[in-house]
Amino acid sequence: MTPLVEMRDIALSFGGVKAIDHVTVDLYPGEVVGLLGHNGAGKSTLIKCLSGAYQMDSGQIFIEGQPVTINNPRDARAHNIETIYQTLALADNLDAASNLFLGRELVSAGGFVDDDRMEAETRRIMARLNPNFRKFNVPVSALSGGQRQSVAIARAVYFNAKILIMDEPTAALGPHETRMVAELIAELKRQGLGIFLISHDIHDVMALCDRVSVMKNGKLVGTERVTDVTEDDILGMIILGKKP
Repeated sequence: MTPLVEMRDIALSFGGVKAIDHVTVDLYPGEVVGLLGHNGAGKSTLIKCLSGAYQMDSGQIFIEGQPVTINNPRDARAHNIETIYQTLALADNLDAASNLFLGRELVSAGGFVDDDRMEAETRRIMARLNPNFRKFNVPVSALSGGQRQSVAIARAVYFNAKILIMDEPTAALGPHETRMVAELIAELKRQGLGIFLISHDIHDVMALCDRVSVMKNGKLVGTERVTDVTEDDILGMIILGKKP
């Protein structure tokens, strides 16, 4: 099976400091790969090369087996890569539909913003992702953390994301909200999306991911299936930089 993404031998330095030191990771359809490591380990920097926020010094990125060049976020979106940052980048004063189509509004034949069609499309995509979502006509500032994640994920999926980068998706969420996000991730997997999940939380990774890649000091310590390792094994990889 061809990986959705393969980042091969990626290297990036900032002022002589090797932020990423020849790292290779991959991601398959319907899979969640967790990226773990201390602050400064390089996991966010690595994934920013995929999202177009940074340009790598060397290495190659393959999407569905084909080499690609990603110089900016627009290039990433052209390859169906979407990023959901911890801040979610939502406009608090707007409702779900307005946020889903923010900057990409649907317009009528007369050139006016088509609010009815945007709401109908939002209801359709939400029915796929989170059938319990009901708050379509309130500002997203009134939504819970899990509901806000639903809006951000729906926006990515509506615009044909195949590869999703999720940055700390359950940070600052309670148990119920965390379960909601876990259900969303499970639904995305069923639909064949591939997800890179950046996290500091080993429990999250064990619960949500199929594989985990651990980084330390810019290097890849290793990639393991979560069913083959314990939390202590992963902790040893993070702290000691040793494979189990």
